[in-house]
Amino acid sequence: MDITSILIYCTVATFTPGPTNVVILSTVHHHGVRKAMNYTYGATVGFSLLLVISAMLNTILLTFIPKIIMVMQIIGSIYMLYLAYMIYKMDASGVAENETATFASGLLMQFLNPKVVLFTLTVIPTFIMPKYSSNTAITLSILAITAMGFLAFVTWVLFGAIFRAFLQRHSRIVNVIMALSVAYAAIMIWM
Repeated sequence: MDITSILIYCTVATFTPGPTNVVILSTVHHHGVRKAMNYTYGATVGFSLLLVISAMLNTILLTFIPKIIMVMQIIGSIYMLYLAYMIYKMDASGVAENETATFASGLLMQFLNPKVVLFTLTVIPTFIMPKYSSNTAITLSILAITAMGFLAFVTWVLFGAIFRAFLQRHSRIVNVIMALSVAYAAIMIWM
């Protein structure tokens, strides 16, 4: 296994902006680090579960990928457009509780996030299984990739915490940009 290739692939897939990272940033912006970390824990568990599912059901999933991707695209796009709308209409001046930034929504987002699902469907069979077939090697790989995903999520939380004052000063512009980013990601699923 070429460790450089898998590290580059995992870094690009987990640290670059995507629906989960944008929601994390928005949550820090509006509700603080604690609420964002709660969402992050759920996102990490969902990410890990997808890696486990991919490893366990690799051959079965490959048979049904076209059907799974179509359903995932529809559900994921609708959910992402809903998130974009929720981000757009957020009011930073209010102290309303954000029901979209819970552990459960973080977990669910991973199963509806096409970027994450496609990543987890490809990373194990592409980089791990061709070289290693033992349960120990696959389990250690899943743990390492999960840790990298968690590190990426926490990086977005820290980014939001560091720039929170700036983001709050420019709340309306930030909301529009984040909402457009999520909406763009939802639309790009179909391109």
